[in-house]
Amino acid sequence: MAYNAKLEDETKNQGAKHNNKKRKQVFPYGNYRSYYGYRIGQDVDEDPRLKVFRKEWFEDKECLDIGCNNGIITIQIAQKYGCRHILGIDIDSDRVEDAYWNLRKAVRLKSTGNKRAKPSKFEDKDHADNSEDKDHADNSENNATVSSNEDAKGISKDMPSSEQSDLFAIVSFKRENFVQSRHPPGKKYDTILCLSVTKWIHLNWGDEGLIKLFAETWNLLRPGGVLVLEPQPWKSYESNRLVSETTAANYRSITIRPADFQEILLDRIGFRTVEHVNSGMTDSKTGFNRPILAFRK
Repeated sequence: MAYNAKLEDETKNQGAKHNNKKRKQVFPYGNYRSYYGYRIGQDVDEDPRLKVFRKEWFEDKECLDIGCNNGIITIQIAQKYGCRHILGIDIDSDRVEDAYWNLRKAVRLKSTGNKRAKPSKFEDKDHADNSEDKDHADNSENNATVSSNEDAKGISKDMPSSEQSDLFAIVSFKRENFVQSRHPPGKKYDTILCLSVTKWIHLNWGDEGLIKLFAETWNLLRPGGVLVLEPQPWKSYESNRLVSETTAANYRSITIRPADFQEILLDRIGFRTVEHVNSGMTDSKTGFNRPILAFRK
């Protein structure tokens, strides 16, 4: 009898462990694994947003990428447009670790003759076998867990090998909560990227956090600097409003809508002009063909 009871307890424990492993992961800040890989098509070499970005925003410029996730687009911008320096920040230390892994991969590709690696060579050693990640998906953004070989398309493709060796000096990453950080008063940027981040700041810190995001980007930009903004539509807020108690509460109290962002940035924050730059952008997967706006300080 004692043996049977022990066996039953062990079976229950194994079942509990299995259930915990299969439990959906929650990403309350949009900090999905391999997020950018899910955004682009299977046969697309680079993020389609790069096709509409302007070289003059980045070439020999100091740049900041807010919510960089695994750093793929940050690295690609440095390679394609020749930034003086670009800093990617993310609230999730795991995504920052992923970003540095991808940066090292980009530099290694240069050392092997700048050849594209086979897809399997791009898999993150820490995440490639995490097939259970796909179970956390309830909507298009929550499906952002494809293998990182999809993410790494385009790395090291555009930058000449002579310049690639300096990539470590050009690209850096750090963990930072942008809306709750104090930024050095003398630090300024020429271009700030805020790509598919506004919804997560809005849901987690409400209208006040969103306005702080807009005001702080304006403060950090040099005169003539550019804020490249890709806001998510309001309908996507509903899909993610229940990821935490905080987001659920903020969702109910939010009064600003994405349709109001342009007016707020121009009339309240102080940006001088705005340009819609993604007309005709292709290759984004369904649900990700979002407006991209360039606000000039």
